Amino acid sequence: MERDVATLCCPPVTAGVLGEDDAAELAALFKVLADPARLRLLSMVAAADAGEACACDLVEPVGRSQPTVSHHLGLLVEAGLLEREKRGKWAWYRVVPDRLAALREALGPVPAGPR
Repeated sequence: MERDVATLCCPPVTAGVLGEDDAAELAALFKVLADPARLRLLSMVAAADAGEACACDLVEPVGRSQPTVSHHLGLLVEAGLLEREKRGKWAWYRVVPDRLAALREALGPVPAGPR
């Protein structure tokens, strides 16, 4: 997933059939989001008052060890969903709004059809 952070691999899934590589890339991004701890971490960072959160403040709420939280945050950064800034011994995280918007767009509109 080493592409431009704001873009994804492919057109919306509702726009046509995905190719094998595009489907694999999109699935890898959804796999990152498929973990409850990572979803909670992403939501905590997104909901932080200052628009960013220190890793030190995320350990206790998710009930995981500091190395585990750091691992999950690293995967979210790798996927382009979070940005990390090192300040002293702590890392601060911010959501990448364009990346989340691109992910929403990849799902595309729900096609109309018979119910």
